[in-house]
Amino acid sequence: MNTEIISHRVGARSIGLEVNKVLRNTYTLLAMTLLFSAVMAGVSMAFNLPHPGLILTLAGYFGLLFATMHYRNSSIGLLCVFALTGFMGYTLGPILNGYLSLANGGQMVMTAMGGTGIIFLALSGYVLVSRKDFSFMGGFLMIGILVAFLGGLASLFIEMPVLSLAVSAMFVLLMSGMILYETSNIIHGGETNYIMATVTLYVSIYNLFTSLLHLLGASGNNE
Repeated sequence: MNTEIISHRVGARSIGLEVNKVLRNTYTLLAMTLLFSAVMAGVSMAFNLPHPGLILTLAGYFGLLFATMHYRNSSIGLLCVFALTGFMGYTLGPILNGYLSLANGGQMVMTAMGGTGIIFLALSGYVLVSRKDFSFMGGFLMIGILVAFLGGLASLFIEMPVLSLAVSAMFVLLMSGMILYETSNIIHGGETNYIMATVTLYVSIYNLFTSLLHLLGASGNNE
C-alpha cells in the first residue's frame, strides 16, 4: 500500500513538473512571438506596405498554420511559428495605419491594445489561480468560431456593417473563452505541446485585439 502511495505521488509530481514546463515554454514563446509580430507590424507601417488582401491572408495563415501543426514536434515548428506570427504582424501594419490616419486613431489603438492586455492577463491569471477546468467549452468554442468566421466572410461580400460589428463582438467573447480554455488545457495536461499552445493563444490575442479595434472604430465614427 505504501509503495502504491509513493508511486502515485511520484507520478503526480512528474506530471506537475511537465505541466509547469509546458506552461513556462508557452509563455516564453508567446512573449517572443508577440514581440516579433509587433516588429513586423512596425516595419509594415513604416514602409506603408499594402495589405495582402483577404485571399492571400487566408492562404498564408492556413498554410503556415498547417506547416506549424505538421512540424510541431521538431525545431522546424519553431520557425513555422515565427513565420506565422510574423506574417500576421505584417497584415496588421496596414490596418493600424488606417486607424492611425483617423483623428482619434491613436487613442483607439492604445485602448484596444490595453483592453487586450487586461483581458488576457485577467483571464489567464484567473485560470492559473483557480485551477478551474474549462475543457467543457471546447465544442462550443469550435462551433462558435466557425459561425463567426462564416459570418465575417458574409459581412464582407454583402457589405452589412451591423453584421460585421456583431461578428467582432462575437470574436471578443469567443477569443476570451479560448484564452480560458487553452490556459486550462495546459495546466490540466490536455495540451502538452507548447508550440501549439502558443499558436492558439497568439491567434486568440490577435483576433481579440483586431475585434476590439473594429468595435472602437465603429463607436468612434458614430460619435
